[in-house]
Amino acid sequence: MIRSNMRSARRTHNQAKALRGAMTRSEVLLWVRLRARTNREPNFRRQHPIGPYITDFCCSTARLVIEVDGGVHEDDERQLRDARRDAYMNERGYRVLRIDARAVFNDPDKVAADIRALALAPPPSRSA
Repeated sequence: MIRSNMRSARRTHNQAKALRGAMTRSEVLLWVRLRARTNREPNFRRQHPIGPYITDFCCSTARLVIEVDGGVHEDDERQLRDARRDAYMNERGYRVLRIDARAVFNDPDKVAADIRALALAPPPSRSA
C-alpha cells in the first residue's frame, strides 16, 4: 500500500472547492443523506481530493471512496481513466464503490444506507 505524498496540490484543492458548488443532482441527493448522520455513523466528505484526483465522496476512517457515475462514464475512454483512478486509490488503501446515478435517483435512501453499512463493515482482508 502506497501512502507517501498523499497531499494534493493547491490547484486540486481549489478545483474540489469549486466542484462542491457544482454537484450533479444525483450527488446532491446522496450528499443530503450522507451528511445527516448520528454520532456513531461514519463521516463523509464531498468532493474530497486524494492525490491528483477528486472523489465524489470519501470516508477517510473507512478508507472508502464513493463515485456516482452518470452516462458519461459509459464511454470507453472514460472507463479506462476510471480504471486508472480506481487503481491509484486501491494502491493507497482505499476501496472504491462506483454507483450508477440511476440507482441514486431510484432510491437514494437505500443507496445511502448501503454505503453506510459498507463504511461500518471491516475491510476485506488482503491476501499476500
